[in-house]
Amino acid sequence: MAELEIVQEYTGEGKQLVYLGTMWQEFLESDTYANGPGSTVKKILKDKLSAQKLTGIAGVANISNMTNWCEHPFAQANWYAFGRLAWDPDLTAHEIANEWVHMTFTSDSNAVNKIVKIMMGSREAFVSYETPLGLTHLMGAPSHYVPKPSIRMAYHHADNKGLGFDRTDNGSSGVDCYHPVVRATFADVKTCPENLLLWFHHIPWNYKMTANITMWDELCLHYQSGVDWVRQTQKTWESLAGKIDDEQFQIVSRKLVIQERDAEHWRNVCLTYFHDFSHLPYPKGVEVISDNSSSIETNR
Repeated sequence: MAELEIVQEYTGEGKQLVYLGTMWQEFLESDTYANGPGSTVKKILKDKLSAQKLTGIAGVANISNMTNWCEHPFAQANWYAFGRLAWDPDLTAHEIANEWVHMTFTSDSNAVNKIVKIMMGSREAFVSYETPLGLTHLMGAPSHYVPKPSIRMAYHHADNKGLGFDRTDNGSSGVDCYHPVVRATFADVKTCPENLLLWFHHIPWNYKMTANITMWDELCLHYQSGVDWVRQTQKTWESLAGKIDDEQFQIVSRKLVIQERDAEHWRNVCLTYFHDFSHLPYPKGVEVISDNSSSIETNR
């Protein structure tokens, strides 16, 4: 049984544009190696590998008292994507987004392309300003909306040496949950995908990434890129004025203003907090506004 979270409790709630179809496609195409190479989750769901014939996909969702049930217009796309993938896990996130935009906003090809592009980049942008490089669960409690890394040490293990949760045999041995082939990939810092690096390893601040920059610089640039994506999306969305229903246009415009504020807040709080451990300068192009100051710390 595969279970997906449709409700956006951890992805901006009803205030941020985050299309989850791309994440679910990634899940479905992941190779478990349960029955050799090619044992993807979607093949198991399609009952090609299950000897017991008991496979399925479930979703966790909630219906609010908003007229559109989802609060954010784009959150509807996640409900739609879940339904489409449940029926046909071979569909791509791009195909589903294209269908949904045609039914929801417009059939104008130029506008459709712009909106689909926004959707396809939204999840990675969100990850960049909230949970980059495999960091997770940095939010406050009981609210999961605002950043509070200071109370989530158990999830990020930041110290003066580095950042990340060691789930190898030198740490929690969490990698043992995976098939040996997958385990070997995740357990080796050299083969572990960089977008999962801090989930599986405690990495020195000066560790050189594939981009030939330090982990600290990579982390900072991820946070900034998420903010930059929201700002660019606002400009792209403004170019669609008159192309789609004005009420929907205005609602999304207001949501994007909130999302920019939220992205900046996550960047500022998290990088200020981690800076107290790394003691390294922010890389060029990264803006950080200290919680205790209205000035922008930057190295442009």
